[in-house]
Amino acid sequence: MSEIKIGIVTVSDRASAGVYDDISGKAIIETLNDYLTSEWRPVYEVIPDEQEVIESTLIHMADEQGCSLIVTTGGTGPAKRDVTPEATEAVCDRMMPGFGELMRAESLKFVPTAILSRQTAGLRRDSLIVNLPGKPKSIRECLDAVFPAIPYCIDLMEGPFLECDETVIQPFRPKAK
Repeated sequence: MSEIKIGIVTVSDRASAGVYDDISGKAIIETLNDYLTSEWRPVYEVIPDEQEVIESTLIHMADEQGCSLIVTTGGTGPAKRDVTPEATEAVCDRMMPGFGELMRAESLKFVPTAILSRQTAGLRRDSLIVNLPGKPKSIRECLDAVFPAIPYCIDLMEGPFLECDETVIQPFRPKAK
């Protein structure tokens, strides 16, 4: 089987300008390394909070790079420059609102401001795109909540089989009949 490509997109004006190091994208990679036993390769970008740039990056990763999963971080709050959900909706064929609902519910266990988050997810052709918050601690909390459904979602889309370290994360897959 060929290597699985997973897109990692950090949306941040300051990180993309080199004002500070991108720790959020690296936190996603570290978390996926903890979860996955399948061979995979990150397709990694750090881009500014510009809707057109976000859209073109997501399209490139889905359509040209063949990423079955694309995970973004940043740009999901109420600030005027936070446009990651709008860019995601613009490029997706169908939205998957349950991801955002679960991530906000999980985050509310830790901070009351979770209701300000606009995380979402959607499908573009053969890719699942999931928008995460920008803080590494919140990234892990949200991925711990939604990742159990991601391998089966990708199975249903006829994508690559994501094998997981079940001592770290337990993916849900229906039992064979």
